[in-house]
Parts: sequence; structure tokens; C-alpha cells
Amino acid sequence: MAEIKGYLFPDDLYYHPDHAWVRLEADGTATIGMNDFFRKEAGDIVYADLPFEDDEITAGEVCGKLQSSKWIGKMIAPLSGRVVAVNERLESDSGLINQSPYDEGWIARVQPSNWESDKDYLMSGVEALTPWLEKEIARAEAEKKK
Repeated sequence: MAEIKGYLFPDDLYYHPDHAWVRLEADGTATIGMNDFFRKEAGDIVYADLPFEDDEITAGEVCGKLQSSKWIGKMIAPLSGRVVAVNERLESDSGLINQSPYDEGWIARVQPSNWESDKDYLMSGVEALTPWLEKEIARAEAEKKK
């Protein structure tokens, strides 16, 4: 697990610039969730509007909404494919996204339709994540000053 600027990023995941993570599973599906930076910046998640099983999602497009005590945000799909499972526990306990963003707080499992192409737009490794995260931290700090 890498710690970058005080945020945790498991080494075995891919990361989308809009704060989603992707873990490719042994069965070929991909589990998605929201990263540690998102969790800390958003505050407590109070509601999750999730995609439905069998929905087709498209990389870079909205696939759900997350609401915290601070704001309502769009969840951007980090890859394209068919949703094969959603984390139904989030319906009654959306706080799992905050408590366990990389484990129990996963959002959906997807059968990727174009993994080889989609992964080109995802980041992995400290070298790729550090400059992106520095920009996100600066952006968040500027927003707080407004």
C-alpha cells in the first residue's frame, strides 16, 4: 500500500482521475469504488445512488451519485461494461465508503467490455499518482479558500 501525501492507495489497483478505483478480479470482472482522497474530501457519505445490475456503463460518463453532508457529486465510471453486481449494503450503510473504501465500501462489480483500451486512461503506481494527487490537493485547497 502506498501512502502519498497522507492518502492511501493500494498498489494492486488502477485509479481514474475522477477518484474511482478499479481492481481486476481473477474471474475477469472489475470491482470499482472511490479512493481515499475522495473519502476524506467528501466527508461522511450519507446516500449512494448506485447503478443497477445489468446496466451498461461507459468510461468517463456518470454512473451514479454520491451525497455527503457537504455536497452531492457525480460518480464517473472508470471503465465501460455491464454491471454484474452492486454493493447492496451501501443502500442501508453508505458510510462503508468512508469506513472501508477499498474493501467493504466497494460500489459495483463490472464485466468490462473494453478493458485493454479503458486501462490506458487509468493510473497505477506512485510515479503516476503523485503528480495527479498534488494537483487534486491544490485544487481542493483553492476551493476551500473561496
